[in-house]
Amino acid sequence: MNALDRLTFTAVVAVSLLLAACSSTPVAPPETAKETAPTISTPSASSNSVANQPTVTPAVAATPLAPYLDPANPLYKERSAYFDFDQSAIRPDAVPVIELHGKYLAVHPAVSIRIEGNTDELGGSEYNLALGQKRAQAVLKALKMYGVKDSQMEAVSFGKEKPKAAGHDEAAYAQNRRADLAYPAK
Repeated sequence: MNALDRLTFTAVVAVSLLLAACSSTPVAPPETAKETAPTISTPSASSNSVANQPTVTPAVAATPLAPYLDPANPLYKERSAYFDFDQSAIRPDAVPVIELHGKYLAVHPAVSIRIEGNTDELGGSEYNLALGQKRAQAVLKALKMYGVKDSQMEAVSFGKEKPKAAGHDEAAYAQNRRADLAYPAK
């Protein structure tokens, strides 16, 4: 290969590499906190600023919203396990909700919840407080099966004091026979 052929070959390889590098698909930025650049504002001429010097506003980092605080997330939307009349056994339709929260809490040991047992208005106050506690304890035990630590959970009973649905019919009672998973507000 003579010098001209080598030069031509090198040029072709260089152009090919350049084109290959330019044809790559763009990569989306990671879904983490994004920083904004500092904002610099200059006071207007009519401002009474002592030195009329620009002011710098520090950059603010956007903090990601915890899944349990995000209204679009199932952890926010699905927080109740429902029970049959006078029962504290976990129903099959409550298992996906408990599994979802159990897996999340097991991976996030710094997050603590309160499990709030509730009942319908039928029965006496003492009986309903005891039944609400049994329901909260049943959910607590189920969450432990997914690896949630005891230190992350507290089981309490509100009995019939915090109804979800107003009314005095079976539809309202069914909505009130539940255990709610309450996450921190922040």
